[in-house]
Amino acid sequence: MAAARLLLVALGAALGPFSSAGKMKIVEEPNTFGLNNPFLPQPNRLQPKMSPSAISGPAHLFRLAGKCFSFVESTYKYEFCPFHNVTQHEQTFRWNAYSGILGIWHEWEIDNNTFIGMWMREGDSCETKSRQTKVHLVCGRSNKLAYVSEPSTCVYSLTFETPLVCHPHSLLVYPTLTEALQKKWDEAEQLLYDELITDQGYRKMLKKIFEEAGLLKATEEKEVEKQNKKIGFEFETVEKCSKEYKQLSEEIKTLKDLLSQHGIAYKGNLAENTSVEHVSHKLATAVTTLLNGSKDDEHLRGDTGVWNDTV
Repeated sequence: MAAARLLLVALGAALGPFSSAGKMKIVEEPNTFGLNNPFLPQPNRLQPKMSPSAISGPAHLFRLAGKCFSFVESTYKYEFCPFHNVTQHEQTFRWNAYSGILGIWHEWEIDNNTFIGMWMREGDSCETKSRQTKVHLVCGRSNKLAYVSEPSTCVYSLTFETPLVCHPHSLLVYPTLTEALQKKWDEAEQLLYDELITDQGYRKMLKKIFEEAGLLKATEEKEVEKQNKKIGFEFETVEKCSKEYKQLSEEIKTLKDLLSQHGIAYKGNLAENTSVEHVSHKLATAVTTLLNGSKDDEHLRGDTGVWNDTV
């Protein structure tokens, strides 16, 4: 029995350092290695807010779909998956290392008949808005993600190099459209050339064409357009502009005649805004003041500043 006790004591002394190892803190492997790893707990996996838009644009770029390209800067790894999404992964061993979505494929940015960028929107929440990324396509010897920046809070900019855009016509919009949409564009060009529509009307027609082609997402801009109409006068056609101008001119003449009937001369200041809507508003204000008998300190030009009932 004594021999058995001595053996247990000896074993305890020998295993002492190993038994204390059970108290060591285990550092969890960061969730940044392996996007959407099925072995990670569900809360740690990236959860997109929406599905990517349909693939659109130049057909020769479609071969990039299904591929992903990485760029490492400092402790962050960025992944750009054309026509899918952009993600950011913090490559540290912190227990709460960040891994998130910077944007999901949404639409093209178009200017002067050219695709100038891919917009990835509706990324992870960032305070009161969602993260979004604009991807610039530039000519390069190979397909690679070359540069990443954050020009403003939660708005990212990526530069993607590819030989697929080196040809001077590789990013033109018109060739990617169907024959029917090209015909609509030709008609819009003719209307603009004949001065039957304004530049604004022309841009609006192109926007509808691009939306119909799936290059742009139709946005809810009705409220914005209403606000713009309150701020200034903009017309889609020359005919509408001329009609509105004639109507406003007649209103101005009526207001001037009303001022003349009451012996008040109106003289505009050349340094002021002389647009039709501004003059019309100013005259209407003057007439309203006159009819209401207002006696504030401001007087129309030509008024002596003395009111009849104060003499």
